[in-house]
Amino acid sequence: MRKSIFITFIALVGLAGCATVQSVVRSVFPYTATLIIPATNSSSNTFSVSSAARSFDQIFTGQTNNNQISQVRIASARIDAMSPTTQTLGAFKSIKLYLVNGKEQTLVATRTDIAATAGRSIMLDTDNSKLLDDYLKTGTSSIKMEYVLQNNLNVDLSVKVSLSFNVATPTR
Repeated sequence: MRKSIFITFIALVGLAGCATVQSVVRSVFPYTATLIIPATNSSSNTFSVSSAARSFDQIFTGQTNNNQISQVRIASARIDAMSPTTQTLGAFKSIKLYLVNGKEQTLVATRTDIAATAGRSIMLDTDNSKLLDDYLKTGTSSIKMEYVLQNNLNVDLSVKVSLSFNVATPTR
């Protein structure tokens, strides 16, 4: 009798924890996208590139149950130069990142004061006043980057964009 009560208790705790685990996974692991900035001889103009955004749970578990996602806000935004290895992010004058869901988009992060001496990684200023639930529930979000260059780019630049989110714990 005690053994069956114990097993039932463990099963209930396990089931109750599934939504919490999903919430933790979505808030800890970022959405990422690799963007290719084409070589150009035109600085001081605004350009844009976009790519599909994927999260850890979508990539490794095929997770598509997004119904319990609620009260999602941007927590951080980071850009890393991937290739060529000699290129820094000092080539950019400003960057704006948008989360895109079909035809709708919302500005989630910006950086307007990028120094020419910036390294291979920069953090952007985030706007965490917006709820992003609808952008992440579809599972087909993309990241759009608008940018202005300080200098001409002689070769294509590959950058990795990482967006981290805060997700409210599901209520029961």
